[in-house]
Amino acid sequence: MPEHAAHYAIEGGNAPGPAVLVCEHASNDFPPPWDGLGLSEGQRQAHIAWDPGALGLARELARRLGAPLIHGTASRLILDLNRPPHSPAAMPERSEAHDIPGNQDISAEERLRRTDAIYIPFHAALSALLARRLAAGQRPVLVTVHSFTRIYFGQAREVEFGILHDADDRLARAILTRDTGLTTRLNEPYSAADGVTHTLARHATPMGLASVMLEIRNDLLAGSQAGMAERLAPVLQAAIEEVA
Repeated sequence: MPEHAAHYAIEGGNAPGPAVLVCEHASNDFPPPWDGLGLSEGQRQAHIAWDPGALGLARELARRLGAPLIHGTASRLILDLNRPPHSPAAMPERSEAHDIPGNQDISAEERLRRTDAIYIPFHAALSALLARRLAAGQRPVLVTVHSFTRIYFGQAREVEFGILHDADDRLARAILTRDTGLTTRLNEPYSAADGVTHTLARHATPMGLASVMLEIRNDLLAGSQAGMAERLAPVLQAAIEEVA
């Protein structure tokens, strides 16, 4: 059973593998007191609220890599765990073409409430996962798992697998050299310049840990996350062994 604390869960916390997996945008749940943020059911199911398929993929990868997984359990529209709390994107008033009613004119008190409830516990738990491995003489590798939508602001994206990095590109480039059978790009459809590598920048870069952010186009995850994990896990394992 997952270990629940605040608005995150840890699965396989004692798994022995070198990777630590993270899925910040795993859930489209809107727990009290944020019930729905004034959004329609369709909006709550859409990519603006979460990364569809990412949690299933992260779980399958964690199982194959023998890795612990930490993931968020509340919608990123309440608070985006992959943004610093002072960023406008952490609690956005607008996401893509959608206004977020419950995020309009958020008070400082409400920003602090969400930060205390969601951001601080999650990142403290991730720090602890990494610290325990470092204390045991391991050099963990941080892998964050995301999905992205094929159509963005009316434009089709041809990339299927994006490999993103923060300051350290070792693991990203080691993955890029291997064949996945997918249309793969480095730092697409986003990059660190878009502010999307906060988790890597906070937890891996300062300690010199190899890290990478994986972005899978979500239409490819609609059928079988296990099939995608079967394709990607050997690539990740080989790349991790190369940079370890």
